[in-house]
Amino acid sequence: MVIYRTMPSNQLKTKIVKARNAVRSQMTILKAATDEFAKHGFAGARIDQIALSAGTNKRLIYYYYKSKDDLFLATLENAYADIRGAERELHLDQLDPAEAIRQLVSFTWNYYLAHPEFISLLSSENQQDASHLKRSEHIREMNSPLVSMIQEVLERGRFLKLFRNGVDPIQLYISIAALCYFYLSNNQTLSTIFGQDLKSHKALAQRLSHMQELVLGYVLC
Repeated sequence: MVIYRTMPSNQLKTKIVKARNAVRSQMTILKAATDEFAKHGFAGARIDQIALSAGTNKRLIYYYYKSKDDLFLATLENAYADIRGAERELHLDQLDPAEAIRQLVSFTWNYYLAHPEFISLLSSENQQDASHLKRSEHIREMNSPLVSMIQEVLERGRFLKLFRNGVDPIQLYISIAALCYFYLSNNQTLSTIFGQDLKSHKALAQRLSHMQELVLGYVLC
């Protein structure tokens, strides 16, 4: 006869509380790490400062993340998880194909504006030759739903004879991201070169309209 033993309720509650506290601690550390890495890049960021900002100690950080490299990877994965999660909330499959593309451009633009740390993190990782993301076991599966979502919009557009054939979903998304990314990451130099405040409300609105028309002009028949 097999005897099943259940964990006493007080022990179970304690275990749940500890698990929740661990998740909360990790999220606090990741928030502090995001700020530090975004401000100073991977090379310039300091674990001491992250610990101070998180209100914890280095030992706990190294308990969860074995090294600075592992912490930076976790920070990158968390940043990608956030934007991919927000993209899923667009429900592009419920929109007219042309409007779905317009909304994707608008979302990407406004997300980058609202989260400049995302641009900073990516710039830092590119300086590191994407050495951290190359070790990620999750980054590709995070991006797969995005590619599928864009592919579905393109297929509906072609079926309705709105979109032309031959538009690759990955290339399209890279182009959308590049249009947004370059303008914002180089805004200071561009503003100086052209003698305009390219971060003014009017300039940002003009840029979004331009990008939407540019991308739609490419995909429409």
